[in-house]
Amino acid sequence: MDLNGCVAAITGGAGGLGAATARHIAAAGGQVAILDLNEAGADLADELNGTFHRLDVTDAAACAATLGDVAGDGRLDLMVNCAGIAPAAKTVGRDGAHDPALFAKVIQINLIGTFNCASAAAAIMAGQDGRGPDGERGVIVNTASVAAYEGQIGQIAYAASKGAVAAMTLPMARDLARSGIRVVAVAPGLFLTPMLEGLPQEVQDSLGAQVPYPSRLGHPAEFASLVGHIAANPMLNGEVIRLDGAIRMTPK
Repeated sequence: MDLNGCVAAITGGAGGLGAATARHIAAAGGQVAILDLNEAGADLADELNGTFHRLDVTDAAACAATLGDVAGDGRLDLMVNCAGIAPAAKTVGRDGAHDPALFAKVIQINLIGTFNCASAAAAIMAGQDGRGPDGERGVIVNTASVAAYEGQIGQIAYAASKGAVAAMTLPMARDLARSGIRVVAVAPGLFLTPMLEGLPQEVQDSLGAQVPYPSRLGHPAEFASLVGHIAANPMLNGEVIRLDGAIRMTPK
């Protein structure tokens, strides 16, 4: 897929990894639609000559309707799912058992929200004409995490949600192969997202020092660059790609 001229929808596009991805695609000549609850996404959309759509990814009907609006009478070429939350809570904490409502909320946003948008996007893509020598109709990029493999203390809900995102990558790719749609997940390590940017600099430096090489926090633009490569490389399919500087997370 050529990013130049493609139509891309990005959940969580108002900030962090999603915003960097939107900027990367727009700079390459793509048309971006930012899907987020954060109204700051409207300003970024204006800056990038894109569109902003307020969306709760846990609402399946809204996801389908919004992506239908993005495609309009044209196409939807690239779906990038970056929306997610990462609250910290142990299986048993000071106040007792993990709040089941919080656990369910993380699963609803991180996993079911990803599925809602991926499946709705796939339904649109499957009805499009194929392009290029392989007849490709679209690409879906989901965001997992290294926590899918090395969840830390207090990440029980987050790790479960991201592990499921990783696990659904291959079957989703196999399901959609006959329609010419590729599915890939990226599992980032420690990245300088708004959550980490709010930490004191000495804490950021300490976290970055845990990364073997390069010994620093990842830049969202590096995540965005990988999304761009996934879109452009037709043999990347059904894979979860770690983007982590070789880090393997410790228990805490």
